[in-house]
Amino acid sequence: MAFTDLLDTLGGVGRFQLISTALLLLPCSLLACHNFLQNFTAAVPPHHCQSPANHSAAAVYGSGAWLKATVPLDPLGLPEPCRRFTRPQWALLSPNASVHGAATEGCKDGWVYDRSVFPSTIVTEWDLVCEARTLRDLAQSVYMAGVLAGAAVFGSIADRLGRKAPLVWSYLQLAVSGAATAYFSSFGTYCFCRFLMGMTFSGIILNSLSLVVEWMPTRGRTVAGILLGYSFTSGQLILAGVAYLIRPWRWLQFAVSVPFLIFFLYSWWLPESSRWLLLHGKTQAALRNLRKVAAMNGREEEGERLTKEVVSSYIQSEFATGRPSNSVLDLFRTPAIRKVTCCLMVVWFSNSLAYYGLAMDLQKFGLSVYLVQVLFGVIDIPAMLVATTTMIYVGRRATVASFLILAGLMVISNMFVPEGKLPASAALGKGCLASSFICVYLFTGELYPTEIRWGPGGSAVLPPVGFGAPSILAGLAVCFLAETRNVPLVETIEAMERRVKERLSRKDAEEKGEEVSLQQLGVSPLKETI
Repeated sequence: MAFTDLLDTLGGVGRFQLISTALLLLPCSLLACHNFLQNFTAAVPPHHCQSPANHSAAAVYGSGAWLKATVPLDPLGLPEPCRRFTRPQWALLSPNASVHGAATEGCKDGWVYDRSVFPSTIVTEWDLVCEARTLRDLAQSVYMAGVLAGAAVFGSIADRLGRKAPLVWSYLQLAVSGAATAYFSSFGTYCFCRFLMGMTFSGIILNSLSLVVEWMPTRGRTVAGILLGYSFTSGQLILAGVAYLIRPWRWLQFAVSVPFLIFFLYSWWLPESSRWLLLHGKTQAALRNLRKVAAMNGREEEGERLTKEVVSSYIQSEFATGRPSNSVLDLFRTPAIRKVTCCLMVVWFSNSLAYYGLAMDLQKFGLSVYLVQVLFGVIDIPAMLVATTTMIYVGRRATVASFLILAGLMVISNMFVPEGKLPASAALGKGCLASSFICVYLFTGELYPTEIRWGPGGSAVLPPVGFGAPSILAGLAVCFLAETRNVPLVETIEAMERRVKERLSRKDAEEKGEEVSLQQLGVSPLKETI
């Protein structure tokens, strides 16, 4: 008999499952706030060059006239954000006047920011614009690197210490590192703390889902997985509201971090996964947790009748051949696992790339970022409702495949929409990607056996492997390309083909020359020796 039969005997989807699922999914909702936080804390307000400090003409002509004379306009008629005239162009103050060929320079004296919407962001605090604009993207990349590192680190800890320990630690780490991010004034420290916060994303999501799935009978798993998606969606809506009310970035960072101290305190009540305990030979602790669950579900009598022998009879068929996993190679150990791993690597990489490409830079749509954040959150609700229905009545495979294909078509169609507009296809694509994301989390947890579900050789490494493997393959592919340093550009396809043939001819000639030299020395060429 399967372990899920034992859960059905102890109340199925009872009070314990409902309470523990709610307590586990509540932090996941605020976790979404951190995932998309830089849409607000790193927003780029309109800006232009600061006037030279030694000029007093601004007081005479007024700030508007002074700006017109010192800062050129871009093609849209707005002040150029990264250049200024080396000398004030007073002729521009005349009606219909224009200046051509005037010398410009960078913003040597800093920038002036429009603080009407965003009083302060990391961009305005550390001037992450113009030449330094890549540092803004670097901060988000560091966070995502933390997500990948956390999947491997907390996945390994989950395999050795259980699901609860890394989850409890992740709550504390996120609360402390999030508050530290709001406190310190160094950009380097900000990035380091964001890396630590990114690590906790994996620790919380993976272990929360694992505890929910492993304590849930089969008939409740689909709904529980989709509830995780709805909690993530609610977090996006919460973020829009909190960010609208709390504009300074440090206070916003602090506001979404402190609640994790509360989650840390109540997480000690959550019981460890009995599946994991039984797999690691901790039968007595598993029996104690099962009796606790039975009591909460109103099945105290059934719980008291449980013994080590009874519990073993339920899990014998599942765990008789199981062994703790300690290697990433376990993902490729058997043909069945190998097939699952290769397919899921492609799914994780594609889903993540498209999802975060849409959701992590809301300013590009030209609307209020608060409004776009709400729209992107609301669109997930009907999409996940459809996903829930299809997963229950059609299946996981068809649901994930359909949503991914539809999302891809929606994203591709965005290329036909002018920049600065929010196309309906982008919102629909984001909803499809969010739904497929949750389906994939649930699908992954169900495809892998307990012994490698979130361990160091299990699906916890799929995000880093999924992102890393294509990079490795891309690096190997580059080795087959020609070097272009100090090489003239080719103009036509024929010229390129001719260059390749010449290169191959030179290579053959060099190899033959080496053969001749070796024969003259009385040494056999290597290929003949072999």
